[in-house]
Amino acid sequence: QVQLVESGGGLVQAGGSLRLSCAASGRFFSSYCMAWFRQAPGKEREFVAGIGLMTIYADSVKGRFTISRDNAKNMLYLQMNSLKPEDTAVYYCASTGQSIAAPGRRPGDYDYWGQGTQVTVSS
Repeated sequence: QVQLVESGGGLVQAGGSLRLSCAASGRFFSSYCMAWFRQAPGKEREFVAGIGLMTIYADSVKGRFTISRDNAKNMLYLQMNSLKPEDTAVYYCASTGQSIAAPGRRPGDYDYWGQGTQVTVSS
């Protein structure tokens, strides 16, 4: 089992920045792909960014968000700049349960999930 705990969410004005963190523990390996997803009220959970041997981003965040990881600390990060009101959502950290080279874009590609952290961007 892998446990994931997100932190760093909050309220920020449009144009501001936030950095989300996700701490992984349990039977976790640095070769697992990890990703950030988000879910706004009344909407489906959507892919934001993923990291494995490469990084991938949703078009809506490309150039504004940066995903990174510190394998020595089992940490995943999401640096979010130039935030927009439409970025408001609960953000979830996710991990695969096996070593995979390329991160997927679908929730079903991931086996473990954190509890989520709220990000609210005011206009």
